[in-house]
This record gives sequence, structure tokens and C-alpha cells, in this order.
Amino acid sequence: MDISLLLTALLLGIVEGLTEFLPISSTGHLIIAGDLLGYNNEISKVFKIVIQLASILAVCWAYRLRLAELTVGVLFRPRSAYSQRFVLMLFIAFLPAAVLGFFFHSTIKGVLFNPLVVAAALIVGGLIILIVERRHYRPRCAGIDEITVSTALKIGFAQALAMIPGTSRSGATIIGGVIFGLSRTAATEFSFFLAIPTMFAATLYDVYKNWGLFRASDIPVFAVGCVAAFISAMWAVRFLLRFIASHTFVAFAWYRIAFGLVVLATWYFGAVDWSAPD
Repeated sequence: MDISLLLTALLLGIVEGLTEFLPISSTGHLIIAGDLLGYNNEISKVFKIVIQLASILAVCWAYRLRLAELTVGVLFRPRSAYSQRFVLMLFIAFLPAAVLGFFFHSTIKGVLFNPLVVAAALIVGGLIILIVERRHYRPRCAGIDEITVSTALKIGFAQALAMIPGTSRSGATIIGGVIFGLSRTAATEFSFFLAIPTMFAATLYDVYKNWGLFRASDIPVFAVGCVAAFISAMWAVRFLLRFIASHTFVAFAWYRIAFGLVVLATWYFGAVDWSAPD
């Protein structure tokens, strides 16, 4: 087994896990990291699908008790209004990205998945976060159980913007939630829960589209990437919940802007060849 390939899998797994649930775009970071590491062939597409699944499982594990409670409430306690209502809100928020993704998934991946689009989206997203934080939106919903149908739908459309690589699914849903009246904690937790159906659906769709690329010989590489993604995603989820208890998202905004500007600068001065396909 190629040791350098295993190290690449380890690094990309860590990148995926750390960035999936922070508002800085995991897809954008994977595109850029893949270009820098020279791992942007057909097999890399399958690898990125698999390690994303590991990140989903990490958030499922982090919220396993809440998920079990919701499952019992929906399947075995039909009178559990809270569980049924919360699952309905998740479904409503999930719909916009599901519908738009179904129709435009291939077009978006073929046209927008490149480092320069990622850089622009990182910068624009960072500026939006700064504007939102400066306006000091007052929350009307302190907890995720207070989310209304209209709020869930609005957050769903915000999430759909994340189909543009570099936007950040978690960033779009969290900042969208804050704009639409959720507290930072409620917006972040709802983003974590919404990630589960959204990312599972996206992953299963990608697996279906790329099934022919899966090879048994790649299992060790996938295993290393999955373990790295799972562990780092667990840390990122816990870190973000602690961080937002006493901080704003301004630090993430400046990181996005700085990172995007670095990518644009390296492209402009020819320091890095960003023309390689993902």
C-alpha cells in the first residue's frame, strides 16, 4: 500500500471532519486541499463521498440520545407531538435543497466545483457573516422546539445556497437561522440535525451516481480517511457548541475572507496551478 496515499487520506479526512460542521465550507476546503495534494482524480470523488458519510455518523453519535428519543416518539408514541413536530420541521427545511439538488446536482458539480469559485464564495460568505453579526439580530426562538414552519422553510432555502461550493452548508443554515430569529445555539443545533437527512441523501445519491468507481483495493485508504473524519468531526461539533456559548461567528468570517484571498492571490501570481479539475 502506498504510504503517501494513506497520508493524503489521513489529511483529507481531518480536513473534512474539521470543516463539515464549522461555517467555513468542507467542500471548498476539500477541493482546495485535493488540488494541493494532487488527489483530484476519479477515485478521489468516491473517497470524498465516503469520508462525508463518516462525518454524518459522527454527528449522529454526538446526538444519539436525542435521535433515539425522536425515533421512539415518532414510531412508538404516536401522541408525542414534540417529536412529530420537530421531524416535520426538519423535513420542511430539507425539501428546498433536496429538490434543487436533484435537478441541478450534475450541473453545479460540473461548472462550479473549482478553487476560484470556492475562493469567491468564501469571501462573500465571510462578508455576509460580518454584516449579520454587526446588525445584532435579536432571537425570537431560544430553542429548536420553537421553530415554525415558515422559519424552517426559510432555513431550507438558505441551506440550498450551499450547493455553491465554498458557501458552507452549516454556515448558510446557522447564519440563516440567526437572521430568521433563532438564537446562535438553536441555529447551530438545528443545523446539526438538518445535516443528517441532507447529507445522507446527498451521499446516497453520489454513491448511486458513482457506484462503478468503487474498488475493493481502495478500502484501506477509505478506512483511514473515515476514521480521521469521524474523530475530527466529533471534536468540531463539541468545539462549536462550546465556542458559540460565549463568542460570535466573526472569527470564522475573517478566516473565510483571509483564506479566500490567499487562494485568489496564489492564482493571480501563478504560485499554484488551480486549473486542475476536481
